[in-house]
Amino acid sequence: MTTLQEKTVADVVTDNIKAAHIFKKHGIDFCCGGGISIKKACEKAKIDPAMLEAELLGLDVIQDRTKDYNSWKLDFLTDHIINIHHTYVEENSPLLLQYAQRVNHVHGHHYTELGQIETLVKQVVQELASHMKKEELILFPFIKKLVKAEREGGDIPAIHFGTVENPIKMMEAEHEEAGEILRQIAKLSNNFTPPKGACNTYRAFYAKLDEFEQDLHQHVHLENNILFPKALNLEKKLKKS
Repeated sequence: MTTLQEKTVADVVTDNIKAAHIFKKHGIDFCCGGGISIKKACEKAKIDPAMLEAELLGLDVIQDRTKDYNSWKLDFLTDHIINIHHTYVEENSPLLLQYAQRVNHVHGHHYTELGQIETLVKQVVQELASHMKKEELILFPFIKKLVKAEREGGDIPAIHFGTVENPIKMMEAEHEEAGEILRQIAKLSNNFTPPKGACNTYRAFYAKLDEFEQDLHQHVHLENNILFPKALNLEKKLKKS
């Protein structure tokens, strides 16, 4: 039986296109140079094959999406959003930009929509980076102060933006803008479906776009449908007390 390290890079990517993202991260060519074994590729890239194997084996670990987020304290939920979803965007944005530029450079002359997709990818990455900083530096710290005031019986902290509703409305509008950009990308890419015979880099790019959109949907759901309404209600409750 062939071990994972004995399989070729190309075979692993063919079996699971998400493996391309791991190879890309470690500088391993999975497209034109993917005909060598993972062990050999690790030797060339000077990385530990056991470490790479562990990452590959963890690709299909099913994450528990049935958590009862609605029962979580708001300060804990903000930390979860930052640690899981903000971190995901920060870690995957550079890879997405590299894919967009590479695929457009190589295939854009034939598939003209790739130029538009690259522009839109740059736009959504920039907008999300700015958006997340506003949440991390302004909105989320204030929500944590509201939680602390409720827990300790203190007053609502003084803020320059009047009420928590104002930054929330801004964040919701920015969520809609980011979602619209990804809807445009989905339309241009035929719902992230690469053309027949597309190379592994092309396929990996569209797979990563699909994954990126799915993460954003979960990210926005936690904020728009759970965190924000509860923060608004908490502020109103504290004002009445």
